[in-house]
Amino acid sequence: MSPENQPRPARRRRADAERNRAAMLVTAGRLFDERGPDVPLDEIAKTAGVANATLYRHFPTRADLLVAVYADEVAGLERRSQELAADDDPDRALSEWLRDFADHVATKRELAQAVPDEPGRDRGAQFASWHATMHSAAERLLDRARAAGAVRAELTTTDLLALVSGIALTGRTGGQLQTLLELIRDGYAR
Repeated sequence: MSPENQPRPARRRRADAERNRAAMLVTAGRLFDERGPDVPLDEIAKTAGVANATLYRHFPTRADLLVAVYADEVAGLERRSQELAADDDPDRALSEWLRDFADHVATKRELAQAVPDEPGRDRGAQFASWHATMHSAAERLLDRARAAGAVRAELTTTDLLALVSGIALTGRTGGQLQTLLELIRDGYAR
C-alpha cells in the first residue's frame, strides 16, 4: 500500500478544543434539563462562553448536540458503575447505581425523545448501543452483588432494569422515588 493510501491516524483535539467541547456539553445538558431540548443553540454557546462558530464547528446541527449530550449522560452512568465496582459493599454499590439510573430515566426522557431519526443517523441503533452500555454497567454491579450473596440468584439485569425504569417513569421524585426503589430492593435482596 502506498503511503498516500495509508489511513491517517485520528487527530487529537487540542486541549482548548476539548475544554470548549466539554463546556458546551455541560452547559447544553444543564439548559436542556432546565428548559427542554429546544433551548436556542446561540444561547448555549453564549452561556458556555464560546463563539457560535465554535459550537457549530463541534455540533453542526441541533441533532448532533442532542446526541452528544445524551451519549455523555450514558457515559456518565458507565463511569459511575466502574467507580462503584470498587465499593466494598456490592449491595450498596448496586443500590446507588440503580438510584442514578432511575434519576437518568426520570429526568432525561424528554432529551432522549428529542434525538431525531434522520437520514444518516439510525436512532434505533444509537439507542440499542446506549441500552447495551447501561445494561453492561448494571450487570457489572449485579454480578458483584450476586457473588456476595446480597441479591437473589435468579435476578436478571434485564428484569432489574425494567423494574427500575418502570418506577422512574411514575413521575415520582426525591423521597418518593427512593421509597419505591427501597421496596424493590427488599424484593430482590437476600
